[in-house]
Amino acid sequence: GDPGIRFYTDQLTAGGFCRRRREACKMDMEQLSLFDTEAVYDPLASRMRPEDLDEFAGQTNLLGKGKLLRQLIEQDRIPSMIFWGPPGVGKTTLAGIIAKRTHAEFVNFSAVTSGIKEIREVMAQAEGRRRMGGKTVLFVDEIHRFNKAQQDAFLPFVEKGSIILIGATTENPSFEINSALLSRCRVFVLHSLSNEELVQLIRRALTSPKGLEYLKVDISSEMIEKIAAFANGDARTALNVLEMAVANGEITGEKTIVTMDTLMQCIGKKSLLYDKKGEEHYNLISALHKSMRNSDPDAAVYWLARMLEAGEDPLYVARRLVRFASEDIGMADSSALPLAVAAYQACHFLGMPECNVHLSHAVIYLSTAPKSNSSYMAYEAAKEDAKEMLAEPVPLVIRNAPTDLMKELHYGDGYVYAHDTKEKIVRMQCLPDSVKNRVYYRPGIQGDEKVIKDRMERIKQWRNKGVSEH
Repeated sequence: GDPGIRFYTDQLTAGGFCRRRREACKMDMEQLSLFDTEAVYDPLASRMRPEDLDEFAGQTNLLGKGKLLRQLIEQDRIPSMIFWGPPGVGKTTLAGIIAKRTHAEFVNFSAVTSGIKEIREVMAQAEGRRRMGGKTVLFVDEIHRFNKAQQDAFLPFVEKGSIILIGATTENPSFEINSALLSRCRVFVLHSLSNEELVQLIRRALTSPKGLEYLKVDISSEMIEKIAAFANGDARTALNVLEMAVANGEITGEKTIVTMDTLMQCIGKKSLLYDKKGEEHYNLISALHKSMRNSDPDAAVYWLARMLEAGEDPLYVARRLVRFASEDIGMADSSALPLAVAAYQACHFLGMPECNVHLSHAVIYLSTAPKSNSSYMAYEAAKEDAKEMLAEPVPLVIRNAPTDLMKELHYGDGYVYAHDTKEKIVRMQCLPDSVKNRVYYRPGIQGDEKVIKDRMERIKQWRNKGVSEH
């Protein structure tokens, strides 16, 4: 009943899908054993891999007629560069196209299976080739998996031109690639394919001799749209799902019919791709934070759901909400902080999935609360002065004097207990002389802070009046 098992079982049978394939390929599949099929079977995504730029799907901003990257490839003037983008957008395919067009020696190198020893061997060969007047284009897939020492091993050879480095990564190069190496490479950002581009790709696979043309697949436009939406910008996923759906289709006469029921079994529940330590993790928490700051509860709840449904730790989200309550709301609504702390405790007590409603409650409250960053700005301003003037003495008037010696040194002289006064405030300097006129807290006019602002203005006027009278 499992579509994946059925798919590979069908690949080994003499009837149905594989009978068609055998006839098309003129191969006697009946004589193949289970172990022979590995050498024969070529996935649809591999068969449909573009061999030139005209077949390439997406990335028209880079590969359209007259665009920079296309010109570099067509003219074989490849610089060291990094292809950065999500899975299934064509990073490896571009490397393959370059391999076919370049007059340099093309070396395919995997960051998953290679270490310093293998790097040195390839570099030695490249250096020997350079001395003979030749070029080496080195493609490194998943270059972000290399550690600093491994990346450093490339640097001198890139600098002197022994190799032209092409790296492919799904992670932000700014964080994952050494700055020295990155500065010597051009970064090309590859974007997820649009649904329209994926639909075109699927239709091409259905009609291409390299693809599924010989099966005469009967599949509706609605199902093609569903596959494209499910793939979420990933061409490889789209073709894999299509191939599985066709493999499980009903064979009627010369046609292979894919039903909606079959497709939905192949798709199943989508697994959200989410690396809790990767860039998308920071992109999503940034989106949540900025949506709340912009008082957009709908967007904020959406980003919250994106994180939680992808498996994010609810306590991590709750900690960020506690920070937000003071950084972006603060004195405008001091109830925000205890509510955020309560949401954190609820997450700790219950965990997922029950605590999702507590986080939703907190996110909506924080989104709709009045906003003020005055607490954050006050600290940041005070921090700058504190770092530059770490040795400023505490004014004598507000020092404690628990011993006679301290009293003789005038600790606490002139101190007045504010609660003993009618106004509950005293005209007393509490800042060091070097910063006595600094203003760090500047209240806004949102929510409760408007009342605080008015009170602070009255206190300032009262203090200034006393100074002028004095």
